[in-house]
Amino acid sequence: MKVVKRNGHIVDYDPQKIINAITKANAEVAEEEQATEQQMKKIIKYIEGLNKRRMLVEDIQDIIEFQLMKLGKYELAKKYITYRYTRELVRKSNTTDRTIKELINGENEYWNTENSNKNATVVTVQRDYLAGITSTDITRRFLLPEDIVEAHDAGIIHFHDADYFAQNALHNCDLINLEDMLQNGTNINGVMIEKPHRFLTAMTIATQLITAVSSSQYGGCTISLTHLAPFLRDSKKRYEEKYSHYKLSDSQKKKMVQEDLKKELEDGVQTFQYQINSMTTTNGQAPFLSVAMYLGETDEYKEELAMIIEEFLRQRIVGMKNEVGAYITPAFPKLLYVLEEDNIHPDSKYYYLTELAAKCTAKRMVPDYISEKIMKELKKNEYGEGECYPCMGCRSFLTPDRSISLGNVAKAKNYVPGKGKYYGRFNQGVVTINLPDVALSSDKDMDLFWHIFDERLELCHRALQARHKRLAQATSDVAPILWQHGALARLEKGESIHDLLHNGYSTISLGYAGLYECVKYMTGHSHTDNGIGKEFGLKVMQHMNDLCKKWKEEENIDYSVYGTPIESTTYKFAKALRERFGTIKGITDRDYITNSYHVPVFEEIDAFTKLSLESEFQKLSPGGAISYIETPNLENNLDVVMQTIEFIYNNIMYAELNTKSDYCQVCGYTGEILIDDNLEWYCPECGNRDHDKMNVARRTCGYIGSNFWNKGRTQEIKERVLHIDNKDADSAQTA
Repeated sequence: MKVVKRNGHIVDYDPQKIINAITKANAEVAEEEQATEQQMKKIIKYIEGLNKRRMLVEDIQDIIEFQLMKLGKYELAKKYITYRYTRELVRKSNTTDRTIKELINGENEYWNTENSNKNATVVTVQRDYLAGITSTDITRRFLLPEDIVEAHDAGIIHFHDADYFAQNALHNCDLINLEDMLQNGTNINGVMIEKPHRFLTAMTIATQLITAVSSSQYGGCTISLTHLAPFLRDSKKRYEEKYSHYKLSDSQKKKMVQEDLKKELEDGVQTFQYQINSMTTTNGQAPFLSVAMYLGETDEYKEELAMIIEEFLRQRIVGMKNEVGAYITPAFPKLLYVLEEDNIHPDSKYYYLTELAAKCTAKRMVPDYISEKIMKELKKNEYGEGECYPCMGCRSFLTPDRSISLGNVAKAKNYVPGKGKYYGRFNQGVVTINLPDVALSSDKDMDLFWHIFDERLELCHRALQARHKRLAQATSDVAPILWQHGALARLEKGESIHDLLHNGYSTISLGYAGLYECVKYMTGHSHTDNGIGKEFGLKVMQHMNDLCKKWKEEENIDYSVYGTPIESTTYKFAKALRERFGTIKGITDRDYITNSYHVPVFEEIDAFTKLSLESEFQKLSPGGAISYIETPNLENNLDVVMQTIEFIYNNIMYAELNTKSDYCQVCGYTGEILIDDNLEWYCPECGNRDHDKMNVARRTCGYIGSNFWNKGRTQEIKERVLHIDNKDADSAQTA
């Protein structure tokens, strides 16, 4: 018989535990009230005689109480009930002290590897984590229903960002309305920031605004370079005015203007890069920022925008110096390059930018690529018109629904009637379902699978409702930079943000993980088989979308299906599955589960087949998704990169190339730092294993991590196979 514990873990039935519990209660009563050894065995025999395959631990305890009273041991039953109640209080007691001690002493594995861009030994990170531990404790004990907490602990679901949930004011990802803040002025800490009049000033102010916004939320944020392009033209006009008074020929004046403008452009971009990577938010890290490069966003300032994009790419190719002065790959900002008619064909006017982007990707893993063509096919507004816009953070996408007729609910000063609005919109938060657990809990019974799936999804639904209700209590005063001064809205002081949580203005995300393991267990096939497995996988995805649509219609809240970038949670889910169901070959025998709808990292498949197949699943992950391919160093094979980029443009909305660009501070080696069989990182040149003396950058679920990972994610990184080689890509293109 199996026993289901309160946290959802399934363990073997052990009668000795019943004897131990009754014995402890015996010690609290007079001898005549004590249960004899024979009576204890009788209770055990009764429980075992029920012939149950599984029993809840609470049911076993209820039976013990009933049997003790049946034996006339009323005082003993009372003490047993008291013992049971005391144990319940212990389980609910505040464990903050121990966790804080472990964090400070560097002994807590979870917090040491919770975020690959945070170093838990640094005081600013520790301060954030200390607050997070307190928030998590309050969330668990007071703010969430007990069954949701238990399901979270059991790895059945994951309630994301509980370390920020105690505050009702914090949301997840967003698109910063930088245009409104720069063009119409804003306010930081009570200081008025007026419209800048040159590019360098605009870039400096932008970094300050980004840092302030990042400190008022917990997810990633995105800006568009389009919003900075007008200020480059302002600078050009200043230089033209300056040299108009010089006694020079027109060609000389033009040359001087171009030289000065080029210098300011370089300085402005460099200032932006350095400030973003050197500033620290209240979250204890650099702003989790993405920068969009979309020529199609503007006609008036397209030339200036192209110049800014070019400079961003050139400086990212160079990289940033580490503590020993070597150029390395920075984690942020993440770059988002939109592929469109103006830059995808060799005869396109801005094709040179795409070639530069390819060179940058080969060297520094960014930019990632958004296909305007495919996105406009998938993201249609209420009038049936396709729209293209960047994601929030690493992969979160808004929906176009009602973005036009909704009106200017945020009271933005740059609102254009009749045009879709994306900047200033945001995500309310995420709860993720562990799909392999649904499958394993069903024991391959299809009817039971769908029944359990619905139960678990409703559990996620209630957890998401808790998120929404908590955020709905906030007013604009809690984060003026967001809600009053233009980043997301320009509400009045004390005004509720409630309207921004409805009518599709913001999203709330049903996350999912482990589609591969779920499908593999239920059908015996991978969801990549173009047959039974794929059909079942798409059915699972569609079911989540159908429920999100139902919830949305009933509550006027924009629920969306989201391919969760589970980082540390991949290890948590894998361990939970093994504890609950044991080791099952090909399902629970690894320390990670597969992200979202992705092809498992160990499955041999070529790049274009992978992207093509995943594009079908990406369509069913509208709230957030990204696909990728693993590649070797392609710096000397840019033709392959360009062919891959073209394939992305024609076949999938959002994808990236994962290359390797590491550095050993001991011997100066540049290339790929390797992982041995014990999951330890080492330099293949000199054998260095000191994490403090190597710079490693790896893509982790859509964004670049550079501070190492937990055991599960490290194993996943080690087992990644290459999807493309350094040969000519024609054969792959044909495939």
